[in-house]
Amino acid sequence: MRALRAVRLDWQTDNGRPVMQERPGSEFELPCELVLLALGFLGPETDTVVSQLGCNLTERGNLKAGPDYQTTVPGVFACGDARRGQSLVVWAIWEGREAARGVDAYLMGETFLPASPEL
Repeated sequence: MRALRAVRLDWQTDNGRPVMQERPGSEFELPCELVLLALGFLGPETDTVVSQLGCNLTERGNLKAGPDYQTTVPGVFACGDARRGQSLVVWAIWEGREAARGVDAYLMGETFLPASPEL
């Protein structure tokens, strides 16, 4: 069985800033076949699945990915803030669509998903 291991978090305040703290004893597993990480503006945390899989990073600390959004690990894709760094949500949407095309081509050998329009 493949599963995602997780822990519940609580919001705390540290010097006036909100921070997440692990809730002790709240570990749990969710059976899954696919995990999509939404990392937000903080960028990818490298002491997680990123390093466990051996994904390479760019000079700026983002996940290194090719034009098909596949990282340096075959079958692992990255987009949005994890790939390009802090940006606008419209770029994350654009990249999510383009990454979906890359995943589809990887799994099916080709893709018929529409490409995002050129800017």
